[in-house]
Amino acid sequence: MAKSKALFIGGTGTISSAIVRELSQRPDWEVWLLNRGSRAGEVPSTVHQIVCDISNEEDARKKLSGMDFDVVNEFIGFVPEQVERDYRLFKGKCRQYIYISSASAYAKPAANYVITEGTTLSNPHWEYSRNKIACEEFLLKKYREEGFPVTIVRPSHTYDERHVPLGVHGKKGFYQVIKRMMDGKPVIIQGDGTSLWHVTFNKDFATGYIGLMLNRHAIGEAFQITGDEVLSWNQIYQTIADALGVKLNAYHVSSDYLSAAGDKFGFDFEGSLTGDKSVSVVFDNSKLKRLVPKMTTTIPFHDGVRIALDYVMSHPECQVLDEEFDDWCDKVFSVLEESKKEFLKRE
Repeated sequence: MAKSKALFIGGTGTISSAIVRELSQRPDWEVWLLNRGSRAGEVPSTVHQIVCDISNEEDARKKLSGMDFDVVNEFIGFVPEQVERDYRLFKGKCRQYIYISSASAYAKPAANYVITEGTTLSNPHWEYSRNKIACEEFLLKKYREEGFPVTIVRPSHTYDERHVPLGVHGKKGFYQVIKRMMDGKPVIIQGDGTSLWHVTFNKDFATGYIGLMLNRHAIGEAFQITGDEVLSWNQIYQTIADALGVKLNAYHVSSDYLSAAGDKFGFDFEGSLTGDKSVSVVFDNSKLKRLVPKMTTTIPFHDGVRIALDYVMSHPECQVLDEEFDDWCDKVFSVLEESKKEFLKRE
């Protein structure tokens, strides 16, 4: 029996790496990656690699010449021009094109905190999300008018062993917040920490995603993929502190304040918070589960965060300090505490 061929554009990121690892172990799949080859050492030995910068369309066309794929998986398409390029490269050369969009594309705030694939797409707070919406619109137009076999996938907050999911962090990632926790310093939680959120380990996400590959019922459709576990941000941060064995020193700050205070320093908290993480969401994944019944949470957050922290603490390259963000946090705390004192003086 012939193997099915899957091409991943990217393929080494947080989400895609778990899918590639799982497929590479299956005898019925032949897996190809198209990327710059900068993380070739992390690619399973059975995976074929096409080293190419896909933004160079002519070079990509040459290297893909004569090749057809059952499924093309786009993980690094962020603006319409990139999916338009993919359409030119893969029209008539694949049976399914899966585009990774984002659950941040849903309306903020939505009319209902329970989110389905039918929830309106609209995000005035984050250009990233608006670009994802535009990409979806182009691809679905090509499906409706020409039958281009697109499937849209909308992840929310997916993490792996190399990352700890947080609401507020600096430009260099999560570790400085972890260090603040270990040092007993206060850490920022947006709002009052009671808004609801989903965090999904990438291995669980891979189960839902692979179930959509070559699934005829997925063509022309959009699916959100998240785990079943719903936590408040207070619970997320407390779970991290518990895993570290430290007391959580939480400092709650409104998202509006963080957006205003972070803008000057290049922190886009309006997008990442007001346009995403500060809004309560509960994802209804029943549409996905009708097609992929085995999709469920097998790695709950209290297990997943320990997996991540064990990895991070044993890999110094993951321990990236961020002095700029650390200083910014201290300034926020200082200003807010001073304002409290000044207010009380006036009473």
